[in-house]
Amino acid sequence: MNELEAIADALQFAFGMTWEVLWALILGFALSGAVQAVVSKKQMRRLLPDDSPRTLTVAAGLGAASSSCSYAAVALARSLFRKGADFTAAMAFQFASTNLVVELGIILAVLIGWQFTAGEFVGGPIMIALMALLFRRFLKSRMVEEAREQADRGVLGRMEGHAEMDVSVTGEGTLWQRIRSPRGFTAISNYFVMDWAAVWMDIFGGLLIAGALAAWVPNSFWQGLFLQGHGALATVWGPLIGPLVAMLSFVCSIGNVPLAAVLWNGGISFGGVLAFIFADLIILPVLNIYRKYYGRRMAAFLLATFYATMAAAGLIVDLFFKVVGLEPTGARHANVTNAGVSRNYTTVLNIVFLVLAAVLVVRYFRKGGGLAMLRMMNEPTGARHGHAQPAAVATRH
Repeated sequence: MNELEAIADALQFAFGMTWEVLWALILGFALSGAVQAVVSKKQMRRLLPDDSPRTLTVAAGLGAASSSCSYAAVALARSLFRKGADFTAAMAFQFASTNLVVELGIILAVLIGWQFTAGEFVGGPIMIALMALLFRRFLKSRMVEEAREQADRGVLGRMEGHAEMDVSVTGEGTLWQRIRSPRGFTAISNYFVMDWAAVWMDIFGGLLIAGALAAWVPNSFWQGLFLQGHGALATVWGPLIGPLVAMLSFVCSIGNVPLAAVLWNGGISFGGVLAFIFADLIILPVLNIYRKYYGRRMAAFLLATFYATMAAAGLIVDLFFKVVGLEPTGARHANVTNAGVSRNYTTVLNIVFLVLAAVLVVRYFRKGGGLAMLRMMNEPTGARHGHAQPAAVATRH
């Protein structure tokens, strides 16, 4: 195979996976936008005062209702922490906003299988509980104070503006009435477009990387790396190596799901796939942001505790699913090499949801959104002099 043929194969695999998950991405971001349209960031800050089980449960719920962009989640967690939220609760929110969001579950089900969606939503709360236990045991108050001092310096990461933007619809009426109102429709379109703008590079970068790996790396390499066929050893090794692969892949958010499909076809364990997906919050660029936000000491602490909780959660879910008979067995057939355009339900769904996406994008631009608002997503709040305030967008009918 020459170089051009190899590149063509990689692009073909990437396009096939894109086509397979396109409708799911649009549906997931539309649902996420609907939730964010009625849950304000001010409410989030008030509800995270400590690290009690109740507060951590609230943090997980709020995170699941928030953006799936890892960079925005990390930036918003710092914003919550700076404005009085408990540090452990802020980290729980951060975990949930990348690992318990509906769009992630939909894409996992489409590309790999419903068991991975179930594993994600079972493993997410386990991971948060393990993190809270490690924080209570090892996180010293002095470290938190040092992290707060560093956070208050306002060193920039990525998606700072997106973390601060709040165009939710508040006031009278039920949640359903607010969602159905003209203001609610506008708010949904704003979040839909902004979330896409935040993660599109990760999504399509992940698809391209997954396509290249599917085309160029033989399964024998992955089978050797993941110790496929070694029984219990492979079960333990998968969750340990999965986060390391994620760290080196530089892909975060939903963008690592296509690569997870490649790893699953290559022989990594069920728990290894889950640990790999959980680890989007310890990829190298995000670790550098932790260093900027909280200092080197806290960044190292977060790496150690996050890695441990991600690996442990993946292993626990793997063992639990084995016991209850839910672990996927048989041939590994994630939609990597056989995905593509054909006359089937996927094509119909893609057409329907592309129409929905077009309606939301048109609404966004017609009701005050625009390129200036998108540029504000990666700016600090204080740098917006001369720009319209994003919160005003949702007030227009």
